[in-house]
Amino acid sequence: MTPQGQPEPATPAVPALGPTAASTIIRIVIYAIFCWLGMLLLAPLLYIAADTLITFVAANFAAAIIANLICMRIYEQRSLAEVGLEWSGASLRHLGFGVLGGASVAALIVLVPALFGLASWSRSAEQPSGWGTIVYFAILVLFGVVAEELMFRGYGFQIMVRRFGVWATLLPMGVLFAAAHSGNMNVSSLGLANTFLWGVALGWCVLRSGDLWLAIGIHAGWNWALPLLGVNLSGFTMRVSGLEVQWKIDPVWSGGSYGPEGGILSMIALAVLMAGLRKVPIRPQALVLLGERKQS
Repeated sequence: MTPQGQPEPATPAVPALGPTAASTIIRIVIYAIFCWLGMLLLAPLLYIAADTLITFVAANFAAAIIANLICMRIYEQRSLAEVGLEWSGASLRHLGFGVLGGASVAALIVLVPALFGLASWSRSAEQPSGWGTIVYFAILVLFGVVAEELMFRGYGFQIMVRRFGVWATLLPMGVLFAAAHSGNMNVSSLGLANTFLWGVALGWCVLRSGDLWLAIGIHAGWNWALPLLGVNLSGFTMRVSGLEVQWKIDPVWSGGSYGPEGGILSMIALAVLMAGLRKVPIRPQALVLLGERKQS
């Protein structure tokens, strides 16, 4: 009360501000160190009990989980799920849209050229195929995709958006995503440019859906479909279906030994996917790291 007995005016609510730019950068660096150390230290331990591919995927997955979990607990006092992994009807919807979209555009850029005689299939003797191989491959791809989405679109990505804005985050994270693929076999400048564009697009999907599930679905659908159709994936040969595509077009279109991600066909697929996603009835969630509050 005031001395005159009148109630004091209400104090205006001050919006909660996120960490300063310097604090955000420190958190991002610490997050990156956790990711890097996790992969570096876990890979030799896991290699004792598994082959190279399983080791690589498992180390990346564990490092991504640990880095996001620690940073969410220490800096945000929140659970790992709140980085965009909370499950709901909308999450299932986004995951389904993503898998369908990623697999569809992957099929599009292989099947359409084949319809015009620009690609054909032959049996591959490189690796055995069968349902066991397909299931093993599907599980491995899923864990690898979740690891990459957590690393590149999880805690570090989201606090960058909160402090520095959308495009100041999407573009450098797209560059980082491409750089992470620069050591892949048969990589090319066009392949890295495409990977950059996909990194930007997947980041946009996270912001559009308010969770990681749409991006995980797209990434997984794409990574599942291409090897099943008989083409390389980011430089890796995985003939899980026993089929191999023989291209009759220039590698600048097909991507050559790197796979479609190294050619113009990948750009076409991404353009079709992004156009389609603008029409999809997404149910946006609220990412807590962006300062939004979920509806009860």
